[in-house]
Amino acid sequence: MGSGPPCGTAAVTRAGPPAVITVRTLNLDVEIPDRLMPAPETLPPPDVRIGRRDLVVLAGLPGAGKSTLLGKTVATAPVPVLDPEQVHRVLGAVLPARLPYRRYRAVVHLVHRLRIAWHCVSAPGPVVAHEPSTRPTTRAMLIVLARLTRRRRLLVWVHAGTFEALSGQRERGRLVGARSFARHVERAERLREMLRTGRLPRGWYAARVFTRAELAEGLRLTVVQ
Repeated sequence: MGSGPPCGTAAVTRAGPPAVITVRTLNLDVEIPDRLMPAPETLPPPDVRIGRRDLVVLAGLPGAGKSTLLGKTVATAPVPVLDPEQVHRVLGAVLPARLPYRRYRAVVHLVHRLRIAWHCVSAPGPVVAHEPSTRPTTRAMLIVLARLTRRRRLLVWVHAGTFEALSGQRERGRLVGARSFARHVERAERLREMLRTGRLPRGWYAARVFTRAELAEGLRLTVVQ
Protein backbone atom coordinates (compact mmCIF):
# COMPACT_ATOMS: atom_id res chain seq x y z
CA MET A 1 0.00 0.00 0.00
CA GLY A 2 3.01 2.31 0.47
CA SER A 3 3.18 2.82 -3.34
CA GLY A 4 -0.50 3.71 -3.57
CA PRO A 5 -2.09 7.09 -4.10
CA PRO A 6 -0.31 9.94 -2.28
CA CYS A 7 -1.80 11.60 0.79
CA GLY A 8 -2.24 14.82 -1.14
CA THR A 9 -4.61 17.74 -0.80
CA ALA A 10 -7.73 18.31 -2.84
CA ALA A 11 -7.74 21.33 -5.13
CA VAL A 12 -10.16 24.10 -4.21
CA THR A 13 -12.16 25.61 -7.04
CA ARG A 14 -14.51 28.58 -7.02
CA ALA A 15 -17.98 28.21 -8.45
CA GLY A 16 -19.14 30.29 -11.40
CA PRO A 17 -21.87 32.93 -11.48
CA PRO A 18 -25.09 32.36 -9.50
CA ALA A 19 -27.49 29.94 -11.12
CA VAL A 20 -30.44 27.74 -10.33
CA ILE A 21 -30.22 24.00 -10.87
CA THR A 22 -32.93 21.38 -10.79
CA VAL A 23 -32.23 18.04 -9.15
CA ARG A 24 -34.67 15.17 -9.17
CA THR A 25 -34.81 13.65 -5.69
CA LEU A 26 -37.06 10.60 -5.53
CA ASN A 27 -40.33 11.90 -7.02
CA LEU A 28 -39.64 15.61 -6.52
CA ASP A 29 -37.99 18.16 -8.78
CA VAL A 30 -36.16 20.51 -6.41
CA GLU A 31 -34.79 23.86 -7.55
CA ILE A 32 -31.60 24.70 -5.71
CA PRO A 33 -30.03 28.19 -5.85
CA ASP A 34 -26.33 28.01 -6.60
CA ARG A 35 -25.79 30.36 -3.68
CA LEU A 36 -28.16 29.54 -0.86
CA MET A 37 -27.37 32.67 1.15
CA PRO A 38 -24.91 35.57 1.21
CA ALA A 39 -21.35 34.63 2.06
CA PRO A 40 -20.94 34.59 5.85
CA GLU A 41 -18.30 36.57 7.65
CA THR A 42 -14.96 34.83 7.43
CA LEU A 43 -14.18 32.85 10.55
CA PRO A 44 -10.73 31.65 11.63
CA PRO A 45 -10.15 27.89 11.30
CA PRO A 46 -11.41 26.03 14.39
CA ASP A 47 -8.74 24.31 16.45
CA VAL A 48 -9.18 20.65 17.36
CA ARG A 49 -6.77 19.01 19.80
CA ILE A 50 -5.89 15.43 18.91
CA GLY A 51 -3.70 12.79 20.48
CA ARG A 52 -0.66 11.10 18.98
CA ARG A 53 -2.59 7.87 18.45
CA ASP A 54 -5.93 9.27 17.32
CA LEU A 55 -7.91 8.20 14.28
CA VAL A 56 -9.73 11.37 13.21
CA VAL A 57 -12.68 10.67 10.91
CA LEU A 58 -14.04 13.59 8.91
CA ALA A 59 -17.68 12.68 8.29
CA GLY A 60 -20.85 14.14 6.80
CA LEU A 61 -23.25 13.88 3.89
CA PRO A 62 -21.85 13.28 0.40
CA GLY A 63 -21.26 16.78 -0.97
CA ALA A 64 -20.86 18.38 2.46
CA GLY A 65 -17.38 19.60 1.53
CA LYS A 66 -15.18 17.06 3.29
CA SER A 67 -12.61 16.79 0.50
CA THR A 68 -12.36 20.58 0.21
CA LEU A 69 -11.88 20.79 3.97
CA LEU A 70 -9.12 18.17 3.90
CA GLY A 71 -7.29 20.33 1.39
CA LYS A 72 -7.36 23.21 3.90
CA THR A 73 -6.49 21.19 6.99
CA VAL A 74 -3.23 22.06 8.74
CA ALA A 75 -1.62 20.25 11.64
CA THR A 76 1.13 21.03 14.13
CA ALA A 77 2.86 17.73 13.30
CA PRO A 78 3.05 15.50 10.22
CA VAL A 79 -0.33 13.80 9.75
CA PRO A 80 -1.40 11.58 6.83
CA VAL A 81 -4.64 12.91 5.33
CA LEU A 82 -6.57 10.22 3.45
CA ASP A 83 -9.31 11.06 0.95
CA PRO A 84 -11.02 8.76 -1.60
CA GLU A 85 -10.57 11.58 -4.12
CA GLN A 86 -6.85 10.81 -4.07
CA VAL A 87 -7.59 7.25 -5.21
CA HIS A 88 -10.18 8.47 -7.72
CA ARG A 89 -7.66 10.81 -9.37
CA VAL A 90 -5.03 8.09 -9.71
CA LEU A 91 -7.44 5.52 -11.14
CA GLY A 92 -9.13 8.11 -13.35
CA ALA A 93 -5.77 8.94 -14.90
CA VAL A 94 -5.06 5.33 -15.96
CA LEU A 95 -8.54 4.03 -16.78
CA PRO A 96 -10.30 4.82 -20.09
CA ALA A 97 -11.82 8.31 -20.00
CA ARG A 98 -15.15 6.95 -21.25
CA LEU A 99 -15.48 4.62 -18.23
CA PRO A 100 -18.04 6.18 -15.87
CA TYR A 101 -17.06 6.59 -12.22
CA ARG A 102 -19.93 4.39 -11.04
CA ARG A 103 -18.24 1.41 -12.71
CA TYR A 104 -15.20 1.59 -10.45
CA ARG A 105 -16.60 3.43 -7.41
CA ALA A 106 -16.47 0.24 -5.31
CA VAL A 107 -12.77 -0.19 -6.15
CA VAL A 108 -12.07 3.41 -5.10
CA HIS A 109 -13.73 2.88 -1.72
CA LEU A 110 -12.04 -0.49 -1.18
CA VAL A 111 -8.57 0.95 -1.87
CA HIS A 112 -9.36 3.98 0.30
CA ARG A 113 -10.29 1.78 3.26
CA LEU A 114 -7.22 -0.39 2.77
CA ARG A 115 -5.13 2.79 2.91
CA ILE A 116 -6.81 3.80 6.16
CA ALA A 117 -5.99 0.37 7.59
CA TRP A 118 -2.38 0.56 6.38
CA HIS A 119 -1.77 3.99 7.87
CA CYS A 120 -3.45 3.04 11.15
CA VAL A 121 -0.97 0.17 11.41
CA SER A 122 2.14 1.94 10.16
CA ALA A 123 1.82 5.66 10.97
CA PRO A 124 3.59 6.67 14.21
CA GLY A 125 1.26 9.63 14.73
CA PRO A 126 -2.43 10.40 14.23
CA VAL A 127 -4.32 9.56 11.06
CA VAL A 128 -6.99 11.74 9.44
CA ALA A 129 -9.47 10.09 7.07
CA HIS A 130 -12.53 11.09 5.08
CA GLU A 131 -15.54 8.76 5.39
CA PRO A 132 -19.24 9.77 5.16
CA SER A 133 -19.85 7.50 8.18
CA THR A 134 -23.63 7.78 8.01
CA ARG A 135 -23.85 3.97 7.96
CA PRO A 136 -23.48 2.28 11.38
CA THR A 137 -21.57 -0.52 9.66
CA THR A 138 -18.96 1.96 8.38
CA ARG A 139 -18.50 3.44 11.84
CA ALA A 140 -18.25 -0.08 13.30
CA MET A 141 -15.52 -0.95 10.80
CA LEU A 142 -13.55 2.16 11.79
CA ILE A 143 -14.01 1.39 15.49
CA VAL A 144 -12.71 -2.16 15.08
CA LEU A 145 -9.74 -0.95 13.02
CA ALA A 146 -8.88 1.72 15.60
CA ARG A 147 -9.14 -0.69 18.51
CA LEU A 148 -6.92 -3.24 16.80
CA THR A 149 -4.28 -0.55 16.26
CA ARG A 150 -4.80 1.04 19.71
CA ARG A 151 -6.07 4.36 18.44
CA ARG A 152 -8.63 6.68 19.96
CA ARG A 153 -11.61 7.50 17.76
CA LEU A 154 -12.53 11.15 17.14
CA LEU A 155 -15.48 12.01 14.89
CA VAL A 156 -15.52 15.43 13.20
CA TRP A 157 -18.97 15.94 11.69
CA VAL A 158 -19.39 18.51 8.90
CA HIS A 159 -23.02 19.58 8.96
CA ALA A 160 -24.60 20.50 5.64
CA GLY A 161 -28.27 20.77 4.76
CA THR A 162 -29.73 18.62 2.01
CA PHE A 163 -29.65 21.43 -0.55
CA GLU A 164 -26.09 22.37 0.40
CA ALA A 165 -24.93 18.76 -0.02
CA LEU A 166 -26.67 18.39 -3.38
CA SER A 167 -25.11 21.65 -4.55
CA GLY A 168 -21.71 20.35 -3.42
CA GLN A 169 -22.23 17.16 -5.42
CA ARG A 170 -23.06 19.23 -8.49
CA GLU A 171 -19.91 21.31 -8.07
CA ARG A 172 -17.71 18.21 -7.90
CA GLY A 173 -19.49 16.77 -10.95
CA ARG A 174 -20.91 13.60 -9.37
CA LEU A 175 -24.43 13.21 -8.01
CA VAL A 176 -25.22 10.37 -5.63
CA GLY A 177 -28.26 8.35 -6.72
CA ALA A 178 -31.54 9.74 -5.38
CA ARG A 179 -32.49 6.74 -3.26
CA SER A 180 -28.98 6.26 -1.92
CA PHE A 181 -28.76 9.94 -1.02
CA ALA A 182 -32.16 9.85 0.69
CA ARG A 183 -30.88 7.03 2.91
CA HIS A 184 -27.73 9.03 3.68
CA VAL A 185 -29.90 12.00 4.70
CA GLU A 186 -32.12 9.89 6.95
CA ARG A 187 -29.17 8.29 8.74
CA ALA A 188 -27.29 11.59 8.97
CA GLU A 189 -30.25 13.30 10.64
CA ARG A 190 -30.38 10.61 13.32
CA LEU A 191 -26.64 10.89 13.94
CA ARG A 192 -26.67 14.69 14.01
CA GLU A 193 -29.55 14.72 16.50
CA MET A 194 -27.57 12.36 18.72
CA LEU A 195 -24.51 14.62 18.56
CA ARG A 196 -26.61 17.77 19.05
CA THR A 197 -27.94 16.43 22.34
CA GLY A 198 -24.44 15.62 23.59
CA ARG A 199 -24.56 11.86 23.04
CA LEU A 200 -21.75 9.95 21.37
CA PRO A 201 -22.16 7.05 18.95
CA ARG A 202 -21.06 3.82 20.61
CA GLY A 203 -17.31 3.26 20.44
CA TRP A 204 -16.26 6.90 19.89
CA TYR A 205 -14.28 8.80 22.49
CA ALA A 206 -15.17 12.28 21.29
CA ALA A 207 -17.00 14.16 18.56
CA ARG A 208 -17.01 17.71 17.23
CA VAL A 209 -19.73 19.21 15.03
CA PHE A 210 -19.08 22.12 12.66
CA THR A 211 -21.07 23.87 9.96
CA ARG A 212 -19.66 24.51 6.50
CA ALA A 213 -19.43 28.22 7.34
CA GLU A 214 -17.35 27.51 10.42
CA LEU A 215 -14.94 25.46 8.31
CA ALA A 216 -14.76 27.83 5.34
CA GLU A 217 -11.12 28.65 6.11
CA GLY A 218 -10.19 25.08 7.00
CA LEU A 219 -9.40 23.18 10.17
CA ARG A 220 -6.38 23.30 12.48
CA LEU A 221 -5.31 20.12 14.22
CA THR A 222 -3.15 20.59 17.32
CA VAL A 223 -1.33 17.34 18.03
CA VAL A 224 -0.86 16.88 21.76
CA GLN A 225 2.45 15.18 22.44
